[in-house]
Amino acid sequence: MTYTVVKTEDEWRKELGPKYAVLREAATERPWSGALLDEKREGTYTCAACGNELFKSGAKFESGSGWPSFFESVNPDAVELKTDRAMGMVRTEVLCANCGSHLGHLFDDAYQTPTGDRYCMNSLSLDFHEA
Repeated sequence: MTYTVVKTEDEWRKELGPKYAVLREAATERPWSGALLDEKREGTYTCAACGNELFKSGAKFESGSGWPSFFESVNPDAVELKTDRAMGMVRTEVLCANCGSHLGHLFDDAYQTPTGDRYCMNSLSLDFHEA
């Protein structure tokens, strides 16, 4: 896929600092440790690497997983879904469609939501903007 925001990995590393491992190397923050897990205010969640709008607070729900979870993105074109076969399992990786940064994974186990989807995101991959 061709992304709107393109930088070298050295540029990303300098710009993102400690967030680089999650956003560019697909690392996962520890569960229950993310700053946005308990965020309850109205607002918008954007990609921490490029600012692309990803999720609205109205789609956020408590999944019990230890990571911020959403039942839908702001629109289907905001994220890129990719098959992830790492760690001996098949999952769906969620990437920012604007810059290709790793956000988290998508699961279809959220039966309590309107879509049944659980976008399980790393807090470090998101920025929050209060409405």
